[in-house]
Amino acid sequence: MGLFSHKISRDDLKPGDHIYSWRNAYIYSHHGIYVGDEKVIHFTRGGGLEFGTGTVLDRIIDISIPNHGRRDNKCLDCGDQSNLGGVISSCLDCFLAGGNLYLFEYSASPSIFLAKRGGTCTVASSDPCDEVISRAKFLLLQNGFGEYDLLDNNCEDFAIYCKTGLFVLSVATKFGCSGQANSVSAAGGVVALTLKVLGVKKKSSGHEDDSVVSVVNQVISSTVKYVVPGIGGMALAEYGNYCIGRLFYDIGVRKDACKVSVEELVAFVGAKQSILENKKCL
Repeated sequence: MGLFSHKISRDDLKPGDHIYSWRNAYIYSHHGIYVGDEKVIHFTRGGGLEFGTGTVLDRIIDISIPNHGRRDNKCLDCGDQSNLGGVISSCLDCFLAGGNLYLFEYSASPSIFLAKRGGTCTVASSDPCDEVISRAKFLLLQNGFGEYDLLDNNCEDFAIYCKTGLFVLSVATKFGCSGQANSVSAAGGVVALTLKVLGVKKKSSGHEDDSVVSVVNQVISSTVKYVVPGIGGMALAEYGNYCIGRLFYDIGVRKDACKVSVEELVAFVGAKQSILENKKCL
């Protein structure tokens, strides 16, 4: 694996690989599971759900739509997928959307994990490829990974679950396991404030005694200290806190992550959605 990322060729692809491609000048990466025969199963927001926040984030989210959301760019194999949401299957070209192909790393050492950018690796180990593909195909058949959420339940979360079978069971919020979302969480108040300005609200569990929330608050507090005052030794120390926060959130070390069968996951997601919908009606 490369130190910062691992670009590969199509010839190196193997069924069961967790792959990704950078979008929009390396701001965001889109993830999926390669299942063979030039097909990728991935989790996406439908075109109809990408707009309406009235912020610049609409454009950023739009890059996760197949074909970059361009309805006039129809693939002869996949057709127009811009309005499809949830777990879908696309050809490799539509998944890459003109970007390069990268391989997500599993069983990374903590030092390598911290050296790499969020969203490129995890310390968790991968299950055998047949289990990975089976999970991805089952979730495709059931469209059973729930509602897409940029921070709590995104394409990287989907691919990581397919590879590891690990999932955080929480009705209130999942506290996303993806490296990209975890980088945001670890960055603390500065990034949270930026997202607030852009119009994105992070859901809260409401349980202040939760160990995860407690640690996040500590990371947020310490991160703000070095961003506001300036540079020097304090900045270096607080950057260390940021790194520790990233590692703390990784699916491979989280205490609230457990092995969940794909059948149990679909049932749980369905029950969770029903609870949330009922709360909205109250």
